[in-house]
Amino acid sequence: MPTQQFLFPGPLTLENGGQLAQPEVVYQTWGQLNAARDNVVWVCHALTANADAADWWPGLVGPGRYFDPTDWFIVCANVLGSCYGSTGPLTPDAGTGRSSFQEFPLLTIRDLVAAHEALREELGLARVHTLIGGSLGGQQALEWAVQRPEVFENLVLLASNARHSAWGIAFNEAQRLAIFADATYLQNTPAGGAAGLRAARAVALLSYRSYQAYGRTQTEPTDELPTDFRAAAYQRYQGDKLAARFDAYSYVALTRTMDSHNVGRGRGGVAAALGQVRARTLVISITSDGLFPVAEQQLLARHIPGAMYAEMDSPYGHDGFLLEDAQITHFLERFHSLTYVH
Repeated sequence: MPTQQFLFPGPLTLENGGQLAQPEVVYQTWGQLNAARDNVVWVCHALTANADAADWWPGLVGPGRYFDPTDWFIVCANVLGSCYGSTGPLTPDAGTGRSSFQEFPLLTIRDLVAAHEALREELGLARVHTLIGGSLGGQQALEWAVQRPEVFENLVLLASNARHSAWGIAFNEAQRLAIFADATYLQNTPAGGAAGLRAARAVALLSYRSYQAYGRTQTEPTDELPTDFRAAAYQRYQGDKLAARFDAYSYVALTRTMDSHNVGRGRGGVAAALGQVRARTLVISITSDGLFPVAEQQLLARHIPGAMYAEMDSPYGHDGFLLEDAQITHFLERFHSLTYVH
């Protein structure tokens, strides 16, 4: 689907006190609003994804999938700070023509949600039937549901949390240190920090997958001494793959955004904030997720009023929220069947 652009009518004041002069948000939609305008599904994407939810979540979004455009009006907006069209570190300044690179201001999850909310109002969507997201997308969805409880009928959170953990922040900082160790990052060019980004992705993969997943797919097939280990080649491949489609400055910006996530900030703590959610909520965890362990989703389900909790048995670790289409569809069918026949 072609992307569409939403240009803020004026500046966006950020939670941390900074400002984006007139940010732009790129988004995609699928399907049509029905007469009652009550068939809206809003998908919030994860760290390095984009507005094309049908591309990165093909098992859930698209013809014949659970969220079929024949039935739903589906929206997915690229987050601020990304390199996929929305305002980010490589976006040229309207006045100077220069990009901000490492000087791009700190964005929080609440700033990403402010962009979603402005777009929702621009599209005239008074109600959203289902708000769904995994990982960083789940953090956005949860924050939005706390801010605007009257807007969302159903909330689906996958492999996410109420506050980013010290463990998760440490992983993100290890990745940023790899990028900062690349001297080209300081050169402020679009390709700056590319080698560091490759190393950062290799670090990230260790938190996205599991011991079992690497054992299944990257173990040597024989006892012969290889010239290059499968697991080592896989890490390099994944690093090259990300560096070819993403940039180091956006990666630094968005990992810092993830670190900022805390729905309890200024609201009397996490439990009090979660108690403000009014959407019917499904929380899905992954048994092998080492980055967002099941205890974090159990906490969400314990404090969000009436939340349903489901656990996916998967060897894929955190990435299971992108790969376990059949299990996710099963849980969605169970969840939504309680309110209507799909």
